Parts: sequence; structure tokens; C-alpha cells
Amino acid sequence: MVAVLGCAVALGISAVLAEREDAAAEVQMDRRTTAAAETVRFETRRYVDALRMAAAAAGAQQTLTAPEYAGITEPLRDMRLAGVSSVAFVVPAANGNVARVQQTWRDRGATGLTLAPQGDGDHAFTVFVTTLDGRPVPTGIDMLQASAPAAVLAEARRSRDVSVSDTYQLLADQTLPPALRQNSFVLAAPVYQASEFLGWVQLAVRGQSFMGATFAQAGQGLLDLSLRADDSGRRPVTVAELRSAAAGERDLDRTVSVPVADGTWTLHVAAVSNRLPGAHTGLPLAVAGGGLSLTALLTALVWVLVTSRERAQARVRAATADLRAGEAETRRQAVLLQAVLDGISDGVGVVGPDGGFLLHNPAARRILGESGSHPRPDSWPEHFGLFRLDGVPFPAEEMPLARALAGESSDQVEILVRNDVHPDGRVISVSARPLETASGERGAVAVFHDITDRKHVETELRGFAGVVAHDLRSPLTTVRGFAEMISDALAAEPADLALARRGADKVITGAVRMEQLITELLDYTAARDATLRIAEVSLHAIVDDVVTARVDAPDGADLRPDVFVGRLPVVLADPVLLRQVIDNLVGNAIKYTPPGQAPRIDITARAGAGGAVSVQIADRGIGIPDGEHGAVFDSFHRASNGTTHPGTGLGLAICRRIVERHGGHIEAAPNPGGGTIFTFTLPASAVGPSVTEVTAGAASG
Repeated sequence: MVAVLGCAVALGISAVLAEREDAAAEVQMDRRTTAAAETVRFETRRYVDALRMAAAAAGAQQTLTAPEYAGITEPLRDMRLAGVSSVAFVVPAANGNVARVQQTWRDRGATGLTLAPQGDGDHAFTVFVTTLDGRPVPTGIDMLQASAPAAVLAEARRSRDVSVSDTYQLLADQTLPPALRQNSFVLAAPVYQASEFLGWVQLAVRGQSFMGATFAQAGQGLLDLSLRADDSGRRPVTVAELRSAAAGERDLDRTVSVPVADGTWTLHVAAVSNRLPGAHTGLPLAVAGGGLSLTALLTALVWVLVTSRERAQARVRAATADLRAGEAETRRQAVLLQAVLDGISDGVGVVGPDGGFLLHNPAARRILGESGSHPRPDSWPEHFGLFRLDGVPFPAEEMPLARALAGESSDQVEILVRNDVHPDGRVISVSARPLETASGERGAVAVFHDITDRKHVETELRGFAGVVAHDLRSPLTTVRGFAEMISDALAAEPADLALARRGADKVITGAVRMEQLITELLDYTAARDATLRIAEVSLHAIVDDVVTARVDAPDGADLRPDVFVGRLPVVLADPVLLRQVIDNLVGNAIKYTPPGQAPRIDITARAGAGGAVSVQIADRGIGIPDGEHGAVFDSFHRASNGTTHPGTGLGLAICRRIVERHGGHIEAAPNPGGGTIFTFTLPASAVGPSVTEVTAGAASG
């Protein structure tokens, strides 16, 4: 049936085509005209797009210079834009500022630029020129001296887009013999830097050279092509034309409009009908042969389709088997994952975007004392009995899982769990991370670790440290007192007792260092475990108190510290612990200053991200060696800079503990002028004055 029907259709079409050869010629002419017009449109669009790209690149420069313009226009050489003589950058100039404009563009690389204004009023001068046809083009030409360039520049600036001029003869071609001159045109694109108008990028194009190769391609030796545009007097003139080598009367012709930038040109097409493919008597025979061949192909295809049913069914069976195997593997992986989660001692919980638990392993239920229900996130503290370590109910919005749902990760947050299952309370450590669900929405995953036993041990160690520190202070005080008595008694003795005096002094020094170590160990413990008494604190008042005390008691230094204090805000902090941070950092800045140099300290503040205040304490001391700016905050770490300054290595560790307990962070960085800059953040007070970058302030010292 396919073969019979195909043969009948092929022969029928062949007969119809034989009777309508003339109509076929008309259709062929329309198609070729459309193709020729599209070729012309494509070529003109290529020029317009190239110019628009060059103008955009020029506008993107912060300061357009001659080398930058040469680099911008260099790709135009590789585009082989037929007929383009040059691409020039044109700038506007009023009659009174020609000299200033000339100097401006000389400074930007147009050395030797001389502007030649024509007449009074406004001018538009070429300042940069890139020649594309090898013919030199001078700069400084006033483009407004010719009506066509003047009109296209004005229209391009008005429309803020590429504009095409009327047809005219280029100023650079006026020196050529009349037989060599071509009807040409100009494409201009405005250049803007932000919203400021800078000038134009202008392409000068010779018409016949522009369309010669394009017409040869579009005409294919069968069509006469003529492209016409208006001149400045609105008279149509020929921009480019091509006559085919086909002999005979041109009995078919078409006229179409071709848009060029913001203008419209006219394309005239003529042809000899019996020279067009498809307009001769061989077409019906070709269609008949092609139809019969297609019929044979379709017949073979139908046969293949009929016999391919069994092959398709075999492929379906194989795919089904693979799908079942994949499903079985997925189930096995799910069972394995569930077994792992059920077997680990740490709790794991996964919640969806609404806060509902998607996964809760047995360890998590045991640690939290979970009763089987799934409360909303805002009721988690009440449902599970979650408190801070000081007994205050844990805020729902600060829960690690709640923060992870908001996209914020958290690590080792310590929470007290006290409920019916854990009436005595359990201390757990929680770490949480955001999690993308299969639907693309955000969920969260948390890991719970029971640290109750560890906290008990830490409490016992802190109590032991307190007792030891208290018991050690009394004998140290006695040792130091008797050593000072011995030193005073030996001061008036003969010089042969100098060794004994030095020994007594060493005992006093050792006792002082031991007292300092005990004090800082207790401070280190208190910085982590003392109850925070948050209040609105004047940072300026605390800094002023610390600076006054340090300047009035410079530890025996001969040079008085020079301290600059900028405008500081009100913050939310524990005043006692905050004073300890400021005192440690200022004390370090004074202590670690090279001998013979007055300590210089700058204390400033500025607004940070998320409603925080960023405080900076910058010194001009000996600095911290590269690679140790993070390690100096570790316990008992002392920078390896070769100094002999005494210390326990706990001061900066205490600062970090206090700042982190306030929800901030502290870091150290090199000071460009020498020394170190310590930066830490604190919560800002809602009622305090705004913080600005400090440029002036009160100086002490």
C-alpha cells in the first residue's frame, strides 16, 4: 500500500509541476530575493553589532586612552569588514572649549592632535582613528562640516543607539579621482560612561566595496542586485550594484526594503526566468524520480518498523531488569545507612523545611529524652527541656537546628537537657549544618553528643585548681615577703654580699611570676565559666579608665605611652570581663614595645555586620611573627620572636574566651606601619550612638 500510494503521489506532483513551471519561477525568484535581502540584512547587522560592541567597550573604560582605543578596535581588523576605511572616535566640543578638548585628548595619548574647527557653534572632532584599509586618515577633522555626518552624529546621540547617515562621499575620498570615488555612508554609535556622554565611535564605509562581495555571494551569478539609499537631498542614489553574466531579458524583478541601523534602504533584484533553477522542463522528471526513490525508502522503513517490535520489547525487558537491580541496591544502601545510624552512640537528627523531624536515630531520642511527638521549632526548648548551662531557658531562635534552617552553621553548642526522662539534667554538645532536601528546599542536620561526664570532670578540675591556687598564694606571699626583707637587709651590707642580694631578687621575681600565673589561670577559668552580666556599657568609659591606669603606671618605663582614643559607642557586654579584655590588649601593646621607643596605641571602632561593633587596638610594637597570628590565642602559646618579655601565654587566650562568650570573634593581623592590630567584635546597643570610622579623637599621654 505504501509503494502504490507513493508512486501515485509522485507522478501526480510531477504532472502538476510540469504545468506550473512559470509559477515555480516566480516562487524561485521570491525565495532568492528573500535570501538576498536576508544576506544584506545579516551583513549590515554584523557591521552595526561590531560598532555597538566597540562603543560599549569604549564606554566601559574608566579613562579612555589611545592605547586602550587601539586595543578595543583591533578585533575589527580580524572581522574583515569589507569597505570600512576607518573606525574613528569622535568627541563633541563647544566653540569656546576647543583648546581644552584638544589638550585633554593629547594627554590621553593623541599626541600631535590638532583640532581644526569649521565655523562657529558646536563641533565634533576625530581624536583617535584606526585605519582598516591601509589609507591614512588624519585626526582633528570637524565632522560637522558635512551635513550627512553631522546629522548621523546628532541622531545617534538622541536615540542612544547606532545610526546610519545619508549617502555621501567621504571627506578622505575628496582627493581621489572622480572615477575612483564611491558613494559611502557613516555608521555612528554613542559612547556613554555611566550616564555621561563621552562621544561617538564612527565607521566610515565605502558602499561598493561594502556590498561587492556580499552581492556576489547572494546573486550566485543569476541575479542583478542594486542597493539604493537617499543622499542628503533625499534623492535615491546607488550605494552598490552587481549585474549577473546571464544573457537574456530580465523578465522577473523584485524590490524589497532593507533596514540598516535606524534607516531603510531599497534592494532591487532582477533575473532571467528561464535561467533560474527549477524553471526548466527537467524539474517534473526530477520530482518524479525523487518521489519514486522516496517511496522506495518509505517502503523499506515501514518494513523495518514492523520487524523492530520484537527488538523494542527486548530492550524494554533489559531496561526493566536494570531498574529492578538499581532499586534493590538502593534498598540495600538504605538498610545499611539505617543500621549505621542505629548503631552509633552520637545522636543524629534531620529536620525538613517546616522543622519536622525527618530522621531521628535511637541515640538522639535517648539523649534528648524524646517522647515520640514532633513539636514545632519554636516549642523545642519547652518540649525537650533545653536550658543554657546557667539554667536560663535556651532561646528557640538560637537553637543550632533553628540557625541551620536559617542557613547558619554552628559547632559544639553546649545545652543543658532537663525533662522527665533526665530529671537530673544532661549536658550535650550540638553541631548543626544546613541541608538541601530532594525538593530543593532547605532542611538541617544536627549531631548530639552527651558530654555530661566530661563536664563533671571539668567542674572537679576547676574546683581543684581554685583550691590549689588559694593554697599556693599564702606560702608564695610569705616567701615573697621574707625575700623582700632579706633583700632590704642586704642592701646596706658590704659589696661582698652582692651574690646573696641577687639571689634574694631572683626569689622575689620567681614569686611574682608564680602569683601572676596563678592569677591568670583563675582568670582563664572564670572567663569560660563565670556568669555573664550583660548590660549597656560605655566602651569609651572603660577604655578611658584602662588607659588612665596604664599611662599613670607605665611599669617602670622611661617613656610615657602615647594613646589615641577615637569615638567609641555603647555596647552590650559584661563590664568586668570587657575591662579585662581591654586591659590585656593595652598592657600587651605597652609591654611589647622595643626599648627606647614610646608605646603608640590607637583605639578605634566602627560598625560591623549584623548589628555588631568592630573594635580595633593597633600598636607599633615588635609585632607577631608570620604564621603565628592565629596561634597566639591558644593557651600557653608565646610568640617565637626572640624577645625575653615575661608572661604566661594566657592573656590572649583569656581575651578570646571572653569575646566568644559575648558571641563575637577576635583576630590579630600585622599593622602596615609596624606592630599588630587586634580586632574583636561585640554586640551593639540599640540605644547607643552610631559608630563611624574614626578619623579624629581624643589622645591621652
